[in-house]
Amino acid sequence: MPQPLVSILLPVYNAEPYLAEAIDSLLAQTFTDFELIVVNDGSTDGSAKVIARYADPRIRLLEQENRGLSPSLNRAISVSRGRYLARQDADDISYPERLAKQVDFLERHPDCGLLGTWADIYVGSRRTERAHQHPCDNAALKFNLLCDNYFVHSSVMMRRSVQERVGLYAAEADRQPEDFDLWSRFVRDGDCRIGNLPERLVGYREVEGSICRTAPQRITDGVVRICGQNIAFASGLSPDDRTVADLAALLHCSFGHLTGEPEPAPLFALVTRLGASLAGEAEDPALLAAAVRRMRLRLVKALLIYKAWRLSRRLPVPLRRNGRVSS
Repeated sequence: MPQPLVSILLPVYNAEPYLAEAIDSLLAQTFTDFELIVVNDGSTDGSAKVIARYADPRIRLLEQENRGLSPSLNRAISVSRGRYLARQDADDISYPERLAKQVDFLERHPDCGLLGTWADIYVGSRRTERAHQHPCDNAALKFNLLCDNYFVHSSVMMRRSVQERVGLYAAEADRQPEDFDLWSRFVRDGDCRIGNLPERLVGYREVEGSICRTAPQRITDGVVRICGQNIAFASGLSPDDRTVADLAALLHCSFGHLTGEPEPAPLFALVTRLGASLAGEAEDPALLAAAVRRMRLRLVKALLIYKAWRLSRRLPVPLRRNGRVSS
């Protein structure tokens, strides 16, 4: 069997309502040189019957007991053969030109290792007027990724050679969310540029059972940890540095992660330092400067919210004990 240019990773767990639409959208791509690796992660609904209806030779089905998203994705990567790894969730859809446009961009930009797209937002079967339109410029996107995930997971295409350098999806609970953790490692790779195509090439479906809705505090805790690691890497400081930890906590209004009473001057100086660390990669310095201004404004708002939070609870100025807030 000839080696495909693209391997699509499609994990499936109890995805019956939208699975056929997801698979159909991939098989209808104008770009056809791909393999579709479907991992049925121990589904207990009718997902297996939906998958069984397809006889397309590009589909490779892997059956397993339920292991979770990261292990399923890593298994798919381990058997994949493509130069590029494309992601899609089983309840999302790819528009016909998605793969063609991403492959074209990556072939013309060999220094780009991670490429997403904009996405329409669906609720159930209804396409809303909302969309994810994340930054596209390499430096501005890397700056934003210091603190938050600015990729739609179902839109991402990775260059295998870079993925092999940065590693697989994290399965550990303290490295969740797994996609933000992986994209952060792409950012820390010194030879890798990243981007988003400024076109809505996928449909992202908001679903009630997503982990962001069922375990929000767990996700917030993980995001704060990853954010702190990213800030430390970009600034050259230690993840245990007080200003690094406090900036990560404040940007997510996660005040339980503060090391003590926030000191504004060092925090704003650190934001400036983070912007300067990416100046050499900026194709459009104005976009990076705008991203820095937005982070400074976000920090201003977080400090005001923190003060209101303390006043609402009539809490005294906290003391630092073992690097954690103690009221």
